[in-house]
Amino acid sequence: MQHETVILARLGEITLKGLNRGKFERRLIENISRRLRKIGSFSVVQTQSRLWIEPHDDQQDLEKAIRQVVSVFGVVSASPVWRFRGGLEALLAQAVAFARTQTDPSRVLSFKVESRRGNKQFPLTSPEISSRVGEAIMAALPDRLSVDVHQPDFTVYVEVRDTICLYAQVVKGQRGLPVGTGGHGLLLLSGGIDSPVAGYMMASRGMELDAVYFHAFPYTSDRAREKVLALAEILTAYTGRLTVHIVDFTDIQLTLRDHCPLDMLTIVTRRMMMRIAARLAEKIRAKVLITGESLGQVASQTLEALVTTDHVVPMPVFRPLIGLDKNDTVDLARRIGTFETS
Repeated sequence: MQHETVILARLGEITLKGLNRGKFERRLIENISRRLRKIGSFSVVQTQSRLWIEPHDDQQDLEKAIRQVVSVFGVVSASPVWRFRGGLEALLAQAVAFARTQTDPSRVLSFKVESRRGNKQFPLTSPEISSRVGEAIMAALPDRLSVDVHQPDFTVYVEVRDTICLYAQVVKGQRGLPVGTGGHGLLLLSGGIDSPVAGYMMASRGMELDAVYFHAFPYTSDRAREKVLALAEILTAYTGRLTVHIVDFTDIQLTLRDHCPLDMLTIVTRRMMMRIAARLAEKIRAKVLITGESLGQVASQTLEALVTTDHVVPMPVFRPLIGLDKNDTVDLARRIGTFETS
């Protein structure tokens, strides 16, 4: 009995949707397929609340494919899976072969078996499946493995549905909703820690993003602009396409410096940036502006200052970091890979 190796992707919040669930699922499949086209040849097949990513031949890199899949918003987790058809005899034979691939020649590893029986026609219950599979593995590999149901080195997961699946690895995904299901926003992107995280958070809610960067050479260097573009490139691992609109802000900044009282310069400059961003958003049909501001973090981010900047734009301003502690933002920046560049 032969098995095929495929990727199982699990969905999360999408499964709670009602009549529009199909729209979210179709967009997720489209987003995953677009990512996978860059690295190989795969099909994405939906069954119930799961997606199967099937390589077209044995030459496809499944590890690279999994990294792409779990970076897509809407995926809770993914696993490389042995999938096959058959009964108990086939299951036991495949489980022994699968367990052998998890062993380490240099030491004895511990394992346990967890089973889920979705196919109620299968003759054993879930606990009975775990027991029989564990016994078969130990009988075949007594010198390589031991049983530890509390803290095993690895777990053999068994799922019995219309097919039987075996896997040991579960790679966490980004969760959230598929990009493209939550409207279109314009992110004010700087070279700091906060704004890339804000963009990530809104993309996780399904929002498609464009970004705007205000460049005031020589007061901001070309190196600063390149850093912003590098941050945008990192974000594309999660957002997909991300266009960065660069605004030449030098003349405006000089004019404000020459005519604006010093104690008002920061807030007036911010209002001007928001005005320009709002004009650009209207042009590209974005419905909201997104910033990395957090309440009280710096003097320009008091409640009064935020209200003052909002007064000059005719659209909502989303600030997903508004209630986060700075350390929480830094932790998230590290996790998504933008911190070192910021």
